Amino acid sequence: MTKTILIVDDEEPLRNALKDKLVSEGFDILEAKNGQEGLEIALSKQPDLILLDIIMPVMDGLSMVKSLREEEKKSGKMVGNQIPILFLTNLSDETALSEGQKEGVYDYLVKSSWTLDGIVKKIKEKLNI
Repeated sequence: MTKTILIVDDEEPLRNALKDKLVSEGFDILEAKNGQEGLEIALSKQPDLILLDIIMPVMDGLSMVKSLREEEKKSGKMVGNQIPILFLTNLSDETALSEGQKEGVYDYLVKSSWTLDGIVKKIKEKLNI
């Protein structure tokens, strides 16, 4: 079964590079350019994993994660908590990392420290494939 990855990042060149790499690895891709779009797509499409930037317009990544988890509590569904989230950001901030971990974020990757192959490996590791 093909796994679906939601990429939420306001940087179009990065989204495109990630999309191309992940499609070549056999993943289906959903895209959003801010946290609000990402939240709506995550709730309606239920991706297998979310790659999420923190600093974005409209709604930042931490707010998106909190809203996703909150929606789960309100609806009584396990929507948000079941979707693994990887922060992929330029921000190397211990506070953001700590906040993300409280909300069940799987890992925190600093963009400049990771190659596309490394990101794919991390995704496959989390999805056990």
